Amino acid sequence: MSSDARHVRLITTSLLLGLILSSIDQTIVSTAMPSVSNELGGISLYSWVFAIYMLASTTSMPIYGKTADLFGRKKMYLIGLFFFLAGSALCGFAQTMTELIVYRGIQGLGAGTLMPIAFTILADIYPPEKIGKFQGMFSAVFAVSSVLGPAIGGTIVEQWHWGWIFFINLPIGIPAFFLLAFSLKEKKGNEKRSIDWMGAVTLSGAVISLLLAMVLIGNGQEGGVPSEWQSPRTIGMLSASTILLALFLWLETKAKEPIIPLHLFKLPAIAFGNISGFFVSAALFSAIAYIPLFVQGGIGLSPSQAGYLLSPLMLATVVTSSIGGRLISKVSYRTILLPSLAVMASGFFLLQLIDMDTPTSVIVLDLIVIGLGMGAVYPTLGTAAVRSVDPVNRGVASSSSQFFRSIGGTIGVSVLGSLLSHSFQTVFFAGFVFVCVGLLATVFLGKARLIPKATSDRDSSMK
Repeated sequence: MSSDARHVRLITTSLLLGLILSSIDQTIVSTAMPSVSNELGGISLYSWVFAIYMLASTTSMPIYGKTADLFGRKKMYLIGLFFFLAGSALCGFAQTMTELIVYRGIQGLGAGTLMPIAFTILADIYPPEKIGKFQGMFSAVFAVSSVLGPAIGGTIVEQWHWGWIFFINLPIGIPAFFLLAFSLKEKKGNEKRSIDWMGAVTLSGAVISLLLAMVLIGNGQEGGVPSEWQSPRTIGMLSASTILLALFLWLETKAKEPIIPLHLFKLPAIAFGNISGFFVSAALFSAIAYIPLFVQGGIGLSPSQAGYLLSPLMLATVVTSSIGGRLISKVSYRTILLPSLAVMASGFFLLQLIDMDTPTSVIVLDLIVIGLGMGAVYPTLGTAAVRSVDPVNRGVASSSSQFFRSIGGTIGVSVLGSLLSHSFQTVFFAGFVFVCVGLLATVFLGKARLIPKATSDRDSSMK
């Protein structure tokens, strides 16, 4: 890739714009959806506006990662960005809830590439000693954008037509598309490589079946149907997911170009890093989902107040993500992750002590502790993944890291939602346990670290 300083700045700007799109979209849509459903009707389909986006983006992540390694990061990133922008434009013109769901699926197909491939490109264009700093910066931008989403969404719905929550993506994404198209130069390899189509189909089927089961379970909890875990359709989907996953793993051992090379999981940064990301995301997304529910139902805050209660959590991550980015080239990954996850676990332990009489200020402080712990976790896990492999596998490594986090968040919300029949305290204690499992997994990362002065493209060693 071109090392020209001007090109590198333009590439970085483009990727930052793409990251803003990815982070702001979810929160801006959440804020505006009540107004959207009032106009379009179809309240029974409300949750599918979010579910289809999640299904499409999560399922496509590992496929984008592998095809980016096969055919180039630039090509796959631009394809994904095109789908995201096309889906955004279509969503803004939707006339029915069914149309909106279909168009959100198109948007989700594009979203699956925005974060994984962005971090892969970062690892390609920056030397090891700088990658941590930029990983931290990208995480900070993600957190701030997520916080701004509700305010922007609320303003748009109040002042203009709700379609602008989607149209706003175009003036951000179109410049990002052309900046990357003209500034990123990749060398084209002469080797003929093929796609593992059977692996892609079986993996997609396994993931879709699993996530659909989780969505049904989650909807069941919202509707007061705790027996959804035992329903025939849920059991059928979970069984189908298990069978397809087993078939996928068998096919990957035979494929010439496997979608996810299984040998990568012999690397501690991939295997234990993904386990940690899975459980940390399960805890974090559950807090994001159920804290607003608790403060609305238990303390009596309004929906907007409950939404903004999460802002301190996201803003706290900015502080430690920046610190972690500067430390990552100086110490081992484990040295950053262990204290970070210990702080995050402490926050969840404090959170499970709250009750109806707990002041809002105390809940905010607990969330700040969680955010301070979380800030350095994702950038460090992402860096560990992409720097533990050869350049030809960086797309797969980055997308697998994002994939496990996404799956973990979805399963965590569904599983912990089933504990709501006991109490919110039980849910938050389960979150504490999940973070502790993630912390334990990082112990097995060993002394792996970023090597500041690499002498080859493989610039991370696993000791």
